[in-house]
Amino acid sequence: MGAFDGFRSLFKIRSERQRPPPGPKPKLGAKIYLHDVRMAVQAGLGDELWNWLQELGFREITYSPDRRRYRDLPPSLVTHLYDAPPDDWRPLLKKAIRESSKRPSVSVGARPARVSS
Repeated sequence: MGAFDGFRSLFKIRSERQRPPPGPKPKLGAKIYLHDVRMAVQAGLGDELWNWLQELGFREITYSPDRRRYRDLPPSLVTHLYDAPPDDWRPLLKKAIRESSKRPSVSVGARPARVSS
């Protein structure tokens, strides 16, 4: 934590991060997220489904590098979501979130000791 962050915490000048405004439908392959859940945009994302997802709070990840940790939704369930009628979207999204998995974190271990000869 930097000095400026400490100053802001000390004087309680923190502000809650605001959700970005709704945007246009993302392109194929883009990543969209809601809190700690993320999914890749596949072919077949309709305008009506995208508007519904935005109402829930889904937004496109537009910053790089994104170092946040997400749970990825299973692509097969995302496909079912795209093909389902609007009445089935909520239960399918809940099922996909329940079955989502954390992306494994990669850590760099200690280097082995050099053996001199």
